[in-house]
Amino acid sequence: MNPRAKAQAARLLTLAPNRLGAFMLAACLALAGCGTAVRNPVTGQTERTVLDERGEIAEGTKAHQQILQEYGAVADPALQAYVSGVGQKLAAQSHRAQLQWTFTVLDSAEINAFALPGGFVYVTRGIMAYLDSEADLAGVLGHEIGHVTARHGAQRATSQARANVGVLAAVLGGLVLEGMGVQGAAQTLGNVAQNTAAGLVARYGREQELQADQLGAEYLARVRYDPGHMVEVIQVLKSQELFAAEAARAAGRAAPQGGGWLASHPSNDERLQAIRATAQRLAGARGPGSPGTGGDGRGASASAWEDDGRARYLRAIEGMTFGDSREQGVVRGRSFFHEPLGVALTAPAGWRIVNSGEQLVLVNAGRDAALMMQLVPEAVVKKAGGDHAAILRDALGATQGTTERLTLGGGLAATHFSGQRRNAQGQVGTLIATLANGPGGRMYLFGWDAKDAQALARARGALREAELSFRPMTAADRQAARPWKVKAVPMPAGGFAQLARSSPLPELALQQLRLLNGVYGTGETDPRPGQMVKVVE
Repeated sequence: MNPRAKAQAARLLTLAPNRLGAFMLAACLALAGCGTAVRNPVTGQTERTVLDERGEIAEGTKAHQQILQEYGAVADPALQAYVSGVGQKLAAQSHRAQLQWTFTVLDSAEINAFALPGGFVYVTRGIMAYLDSEADLAGVLGHEIGHVTARHGAQRATSQARANVGVLAAVLGGLVLEGMGVQGAAQTLGNVAQNTAAGLVARYGREQELQADQLGAEYLARVRYDPGHMVEVIQVLKSQELFAAEAARAAGRAAPQGGGWLASHPSNDERLQAIRATAQRLAGARGPGSPGTGGDGRGASASAWEDDGRARYLRAIEGMTFGDSREQGVVRGRSFFHEPLGVALTAPAGWRIVNSGEQLVLVNAGRDAALMMQLVPEAVVKKAGGDHAAILRDALGATQGTTERLTLGGGLAATHFSGQRRNAQGQVGTLIATLANGPGGRMYLFGWDAKDAQALARARGALREAELSFRPMTAADRQAARPWKVKAVPMPAGGFAQLARSSPLPELALQQLRLLNGVYGTGETDPRPGQMVKVVE
């Protein structure tokens, strides 16, 4: 295992796609009368702050290391260099060109982007799969650069200090959009194991988001990208909302309500309207002879702007992992495979697998029972000498109850406990869990949870079925665990319908292919035959 996989195995089975809340910096801030007067580079106004530029850089640098440790960067130097090149071009024309800017593609399927104070900007490979051109990428990066140049993180830190909050949660905000995976997990789990969907941090305020949109459009115009591409970036968010609602309906779940953000934040409809106006204003300011703009906010003529770089962008993301990665473990239908750890598990019929948080969670159709799987830390296993009873007693606090010896898939030894546990504070509660040996000397914990005793009784057989499916990966499992990749292909005569027939995407393949190529929910026609489009293979 590489160092990142070893660190991962030491604490959990799968990387969390939206765990910024876990990075809150425990830096105590003085309250009344504290701070320094600084000039905001964007507005020109003087503001009182607990983070001057030096403080922004220091806190951003610390958090950057935590981000890399938790998410990991995509192991593709060419892709990293490409994204950094686009970002550096924009940053050089921003209000804070003097910062040492850092741009990183994170190894996460989450559709996301965010920034840290001090010039640290991140995009996930998840959001890159849904962008359609270099100019669209510039729109995402420009928005995040705008958060940094306008000092939004420092403003939040100052506001929290005045509200008697002793952590710099603001340092880790600034997301372009909420990760659909975590939002979906929260809805799926309901009242069961809600902690697995925790970690969302408060977003930037409404006015800050709108200002970042406007700054992003301005920075695009400064480097001769059509600022109307900011419209396309916001449309990506809007299309994701529409697709999430359609996917939920198709799966028999309630559609997500609202924009998925805090109520104080601008809806994507409002952001679309605002950015269209900004794009039209910037296009009109190109000077005598510059083109007008169409109703969508895009320049009516491309002559005033550089090429949108679509061909370059498609070359850059060719072969990029789509969805779950090998390092994170992949979900394929009812099965979960984690090749680095060498384990697989199959959910009972009708159960849903949620690969998020600090554990893998299997949830039943009624959303009132769940099985949670975690990797037991190596130090705990070593201290107990690999003895299940010692781990149950010393690490989990098991007291009185019953134990049962089991043999899981592939002959893996396991011990099931049902009874009481006492936590570190002396409180007594219920513990129903199974400890299982795994390949490579590792050990796994399967925790049973349910809304009430009746739900637990109904789910008992399925919970045991899921546990018994836990196994070392077979040759067939390894073949099924192959990650999907993004590829550009010419549009066939049969259009997306023809491509969908051979797509590995598990559900709504036709709609998702249109989403990947920017024509879902927009009223636009499909690309013409022969035009390059993105597919998943």
